Amino acid sequence: MSEVIKKATREGYGDGLVEAGKEFDNLIVLDADLAEATKTCVFKKAFPERHIDCGIAECNMMGIAAGLAATGKVPFASSFAMFSAGRAFEQVRNSIGYPHLNVKIGATHAGISVGEDGATHQCNEDIALMRTIPGMVIINPSDYVEAKAAVRAAYEYVGPCYLRFGRLAVPVINDTPDYKFEIGKAVTLREGKDVTIIASGLTVSTSLEAAEMLAKDGIEAKVINMHTIKPIDEEAIINAAKETGKIVTVEEHSIIGGLGSAVCDVLSEKYPVKVKKIGINDRYGESGPAVELVHKYGLDGEGIYASVKEFLA
Repeated sequence: MSEVIKKATREGYGDGLVEAGKEFDNLIVLDADLAEATKTCVFKKAFPERHIDCGIAECNMMGIAAGLAATGKVPFASSFAMFSAGRAFEQVRNSIGYPHLNVKIGATHAGISVGEDGATHQCNEDIALMRTIPGMVIINPSDYVEAKAAVRAAYEYVGPCYLRFGRLAVPVINDTPDYKFEIGKAVTLREGKDVTIIASGLTVSTSLEAAEMLAKDGIEAKVINMHTIKPIDEEAIINAAKETGKIVTVEEHSIIGGLGSAVCDVLSEKYPVKVKKIGINDRYGESGPAVELVHKYGLDGEGIYASVKEFLA
């Protein structure tokens, strides 16, 4: 059995920027004194004249990004999710969202897998915040391959995008010849008839692990990678509900306002079925090793398996 390759989605962000930067000279990268952490340092090395370090001033960075977009450039404003979505929310809302400018926000270090940095840096609210901004596209890639593809797709899309990346290395699951990334189009990774697991980000790979465990118990779980939270793939959600009758959502984010809420919005209006939301349960994170935190908060394969079993019982 071949060894599973693990890479952080933030690495895909950095490498994706370099690939796109080679092709498009109007792509500009902004950073808030975190180039090594966000992995935009690789773009800085390749294109130093197109990398702007704005210092520890995320709100100003969003204003600069808006100005660049207004001149025809395509800026990728990069920082931790806590600062991009949290600290700079007002600037993102009013300077980028309101005029619907072509700014891409690269938000790394999202969720509890930030690890030892603790609750202040573990942003579990960013998707909820960005969902409320009219016209904002939200993408949460599941692995390195998808992160690179998301960068390219975000560049080609005209309008504001929020791209969510993680710090923790996760299994590469999309390195297949037929893989295709399209904004707003979910990817079915496993077919099943008993329950559907809809996941995003790092929980996609752990949901696949849970599905393998469930299969040993005779439970066939359909697994969907919902990499785009907004606009969400309503057709995929409704079809899955019709096929399996039960939906479980899994996310490294608060169960309030994130993927689970977006899925419930669709189902409650168009095809009501029973739903179980797995995520961060209205609480802050805590300091600790990332893998241990993912386990403690029930987002690893074992935790998802146990939650799905309880739900079906």
